Amino acid sequence: MEAKYSDEAPAPSLKKMGGAVVGLLQGHLELIGIELQEERSRVFRLFLLASISLILGLLILAGLSAAIVITFWETNPIAAILILCLVYAIVMAVCISRAIRLAKACASPFQATVEELARNQERLLP
Repeated sequence: MEAKYSDEAPAPSLKKMGGAVVGLLQGHLELIGIELQEERSRVFRLFLLASISLILGLLILAGLSAAIVITFWETNPIAAILILCLVYAIVMAVCISRAIRLAKACASPFQATVEELARNQERLLP
């Protein structure tokens, strides 16, 4: 009796393939959860530091503005106030344009998950 050999590899069972898919999904969900926690923590710290900086910056700005207006009170207070407002408007426009540029250049928050899904797709598809 002669044994028959086939050139084709044995097909994986449906149970094994289902287990592999479930394992992949579990890994991806865990990765998404970790990235979500890291992003939430980073955003909270960023918000807290930005809020404190904003409050302190506004206090400094109000004090300096008052000092400038008081200095020029007897000569030309309206001109001092208008010049301060113009300087503040220019600085605000620069900050807004830089913030918009920074927001557009930001990387995707779930970049590692997307890369892992792409690697799995390459492995699973011929």
